[in-house]
Amino acid sequence: MQPIETIYVDTPSVGCDGGGGALGHPLVYLTMEKKGEIDCPYCGRHFVLSEAGKAKGGHGH
Repeated sequence: MQPIETIYVDTPSVGCDGGGGALGHPLVYLTMEKKGEIDCPYCGRHFVLSEAGKAKGGHGH
């Protein structure tokens, strides 16, 4: 089993399709709340709002 992938993003909303092309999953849009991170319910990818994204005001405060 491979470790869960962590992806750093600059916006508080992200789209995830599993990244596997035909082996991925349906495209879902995820919105990070005040925590600044979220896991995809399909594939478990962990999205984290980068420091640059937080500086833009995307941290939810």
